[in-house]
Amino acid sequence: QVLLVESGGGLVQAGGSLTLSCAASGSIYSIHVWGWYRQAPGKERELVADITSGGVISYADSVKGRFTISRDSAKNIVALQMNSLKPEDTAVYYCRAQGFGDSGNRIGSWGQGTQVTVSS
Repeated sequence: QVLLVESGGGLVQAGGSLTLSCAASGSIYSIHVWGWYRQAPGKERELVADITSGGVISYADSVKGRFTISRDSAKNIVALQMNSLKPEDTAVYYCRAQGFGDSGNRIGSWGQGTQVTVSS
């Protein structure tokens, strides 16, 4: 079993910054893809950014140039630096890890979510 724990959410004014972190623990052999998703009230969950074990990164168009995803593979941690935040970035942000466990089992775990609220 793999546990993902997010931290770093909160309330910030528009134009401000926040950094989210997600730490994975458990029987992890390797994580191939880390992702940050978000879900605003009344909307579907959407991919914000992801990063592969090879360092390939992708961003949603709405956050390009403002958000930066990074990972520490040795520590099984992924972070999301969010700058120039806008009210429309308000959502619950979820971390996701995909890979393999020590037993060769596939991992597809979600964190519990952390609230980000951007005031105008």
